[in-house]
Amino acid sequence: MEKVKKVAIRFLIKLLIVVLVFAIIIGGAMWYYLSRNYDADMEAIGKFNYGKHTVKEEGKTMVFVPDSDIKAGFIFYQGGKVDHVAYSPLMSALAEKGVLCIVPSMPFDMAVFNTDAAAGLQKNYPQVEKWYIGGHSLGGAMAASYLAETAEEYDGLILLGAYTTADLSAKKLDVLAVYGTEDWVINEKNYIAGWDLLPEGVEEHIIRGGNHAYFGTYGEQWRDGKAKITNKQQIDQTAKAIAEFVR
Repeated sequence: MEKVKKVAIRFLIKLLIVVLVFAIIIGGAMWYYLSRNYDADMEAIGKFNYGKHTVKEEGKTMVFVPDSDIKAGFIFYQGGKVDHVAYSPLMSALAEKGVLCIVPSMPFDMAVFNTDAAAGLQKNYPQVEKWYIGGHSLGGAMAASYLAETAEEYDGLILLGAYTTADLSAKKLDVLAVYGTEDWVINEKNYIAGWDLLPEGVEEHIIRGGNHAYFGTYGEQWRDGKAKITNKQQIDQTAKAIAEFVR
């Protein structure tokens, strides 16, 4: 009996060691994955020149405030594993057109870890009468999920290379969906299926020659198509479509 107990104890010790090793390997792999993000291309961002607005930092949140009359407010969730600073040119282009933009920084650059990052941000700008929320790729999906419980606080949703998995079909929301013809990252099947989850009257804007990465300024993205227009052209077209949508 004593021998059986010893064998059982040795077995349990070996099992615990194996489990611990696997946990370390899996944890290390997850940390490696989460820490390898798309950094903002600061050199490229420096070449953009959008004026008539002020950029503020409130903690890790960036705010782009128009110097002219504010037409609307836009809370933006970054794409998965993309530095939120990479969207500075797009937000600046929008601010130049009268749209106040707020870009919160997400843990590990992934909105899935802080879906309700938008909570409480609107109250800091009581002068803004119309509010929209949205994002790029995973950020757009997470913004849509947040809207499922807070739709009454917003006028609409803006999806850039993104789709919703939350059912918003019964919500009173205006929706703008923007994507590029060379976007090879977005799941086309899910994008099409997502339309059934959106309110009627979705406005779709197609950027000819645009790809997935060029909504931001962080270089090329793995598995993405090669853009047939410049990064600035895609950002300018996106900003124009959003500004006209929120009017």
